[in-house]
Amino acid sequence: MADVTGRPIWRLLLRGLGVYLPGWETPAGVRRVSDGGPAAVTAGGMETGLGGTANVPGGSPPQEHTGPGHTGPGHAGQGSAGEGHEARTHAFNGGAEGFGPPAFLNGDAGFGLQLPERRRGLEPDREIYVRGRENPSFGIVVAGPSAAIGTRVVDAAALMRFARRLTFEELFDTADADSVPYAVRGARAVENVVFLDRAAGIGLCAEVEPMTRFARCPVYVRIGGPAERTVRAYETATGSM
Repeated sequence: MADVTGRPIWRLLLRGLGVYLPGWETPAGVRRVSDGGPAAVTAGGMETGLGGTANVPGGSPPQEHTGPGHTGPGHAGQGSAGEGHEARTHAFNGGAEGFGPPAFLNGDAGFGLQLPERRRGLEPDREIYVRGRENPSFGIVVAGPSAAIGTRVVDAAALMRFARRLTFEELFDTADADSVPYAVRGARAVENVVFLDRAAGIGLCAEVEPMTRFARCPVYVRIGGPAERTVRAYETATGSM
């Protein structure tokens, strides 16, 4: 698996931390979390403290019944729990390992969040970034309460749908009908998403693999309290990228 620090999602994470967490200590690298094995320090290292096995078997993937699936500009197509890959789900222990209770690891789809609630009408902050000119790809950093995503089980596909909806809303001008095609293209071109919940101290990063178009969350973020002022990043070592 290629080091995530060499990919666009890592650069987008660092940009987002600089915008929404000024003055905090950004991660120098990542800590790799294997599917069923112990965590190891990689890419320049992070401080130790996980200790032993970083995950415990969680059985079947978390499920949420929300009715018909979402379609339109925000449709990610792949990456949902149990969709397009063998579901190997592990829930993170929120004790000595330093992971909060909502995090889980679901096979090749990567990290996810299981949230206590979802709410409508929340407007998180967001910044959109564009890479390339001929065939631009869009990345978006979103900062706000996790409940704004609109689902209690947040995996790569759910986060990508949310990010594409926000991108469409940002690019669409209600006074200009000609903005619709551009907004649709921009939403479909979202390939990297960083979500930061500063109050809960968690973050999730999703990316679309260029060749397979499979959406996964390879990075989970823990944000320390104001007294600690540090950010820890964890990379899944499951599957291949």
